[in-house]
Amino acid sequence: MRKKTRLIIFAAIVLAGAFLLFKFLGPAARKPEKEFLYIKTGSSINDVKQQLLDEDILPSLTWFNLTDKFLKIHNIKPGKYEVKNGMSVLNLVRMIRNGRQTPVEFVVTKIRTKEQLAGRLGRAFEFDSLAAIHFLNNNDSLKKYDLDTNTVMAAVLPLTYESNWATTAQAVFEKFNTAYKKFWTEKKIQKAQQHGLSPIQAATLASIIDEETNAKKEKGTIASVYLNRIQKGMPLQADPTVKFALKDFGLKRILNSHLQVQSPYNTYKNRGLPPGPICTPQQETVEAVLDAPKTDYIYFVASTAFDGTHQFTTNYADHLKLAKAYQQELNKRFGKPQPTPGK
Repeated sequence: MRKKTRLIIFAAIVLAGAFLLFKFLGPAARKPEKEFLYIKTGSSINDVKQQLLDEDILPSLTWFNLTDKFLKIHNIKPGKYEVKNGMSVLNLVRMIRNGRQTPVEFVVTKIRTKEQLAGRLGRAFEFDSLAAIHFLNNNDSLKKYDLDTNTVMAAVLPLTYESNWATTAQAVFEKFNTAYKKFWTEKKIQKAQQHGLSPIQAATLASIIDEETNAKKEKGTIASVYLNRIQKGMPLQADPTVKFALKDFGLKRILNSHLQVQSPYNTYKNRGLPPGPICTPQQETVEAVLDAPKTDYIYFVASTAFDGTHQFTTNYADHLKLAKAYQQELNKRFGKPQPTPGK
């Protein structure tokens, strides 16, 4: 009888142990609707516990609290935490206690304005877009980087940047600036100087070219046209700068009425380069500027084939012929532009 009792007690202990192991080590958590658990700066352990319930990550806190008693979550580290379906309570507590978070990979592609950049930053990190635009529009903040509110986008190269979610706008910009400084080697700076350009001016010219074409083989030639115009004291007359001045990036064609916009970015009214980039410049385009070939080209116009390429000329007469052919093809495809009322 005693032997049977001992067996029953042993079986109960084994079952209890198995039950506890299952509760601590078995599947417990659900993946949150936002895919990650975002713990905000200043959150307490009680805030996190409430968040686990509110976001339906755990059905109750019973086993989380028991695990926390043993492992002791002392300091909550704000950040982005990946909670997978079926994650055990033990692993969940360990992850939060150790601050084992998932960094944000912020991918910069073509971004045209500081406002667009601020919006994307505000959606990717804990700080909001207002904090981002406040930093980007603050010359006092940018002075330490030798940048200002016009030139700041020159430092935002199209790359992937990794940072913690619970960070600041300035900390993310430090990542941008580090990559920018790394890109601008002494050799590249010297190449820019040979064209009479600073790194920021080279980036500004590259941004115009990026808006002119996607044809890699033409970028250097287009750069040579603009460099020739700068050398001759001619206005750049770059249509993308007018779109930027108007903040109307969907314009299919630039009309005379558009050219009247009063802006330092309107290169029809102002000679030389605009005050800063009109989009985040691609590295390959900056390098195309630095390695621009010597040409005699002064003009170029989009090809009537509408294949993204251009035709280059050394004199105005030939340019007018090509421009007229292009306008005629534009009229065929999109209709003749209506005259502006009162003109």
